[in-house]
Amino acid sequence: MISRQTKQKALLSKHIVAKKGFFTAEELLHDLGSNDSGIGIATIYRFLKAEAKAHRLYPYICDRRTVYSQTMQSHCHFECEKTGKIVHFTINNLDFLKGKIPGNITSINLIVKGVCDSCGTLSSKKKNCCSHLSTHSHAAK
Repeated sequence: MISRQTKQKALLSKHIVAKKGFFTAEELLHDLGSNDSGIGIATIYRFLKAEAKAHRLYPYICDRRTVYSQTMQSHCHFECEKTGKIVHFTINNLDFLKGKIPGNITSINLIVKGVCDSCGTLSSKKKNCCSHLSTHSHAAK
């Protein structure tokens, strides 16, 4: 089914092209809110779903929410089990998966859980563990 191009879709596309890195539907709504576009969150969700289905956007799960990217890329997190703090990290080489996956890997979405170094060495009564780690943000860095 071919969908027609509307003013709302054109405005959403324009805002998405300006995005760098990962973004959420709520962030897109916030960006549009300053322009008083009249576009609601349900319209944004439908648009993002259609764009993902057409492979013009790529969805990833992050902290139990869907985030989107204009490019297919790996999305990896380390989550401290004691504090819940999430740190984004990059895996540059996926060679360790060769021969284990029946196909070509294009991207991964990975959550690694454990106890960060600070939590493992500090008592829970001392300063906030994981304070040395930055929290995850979907905005461009």
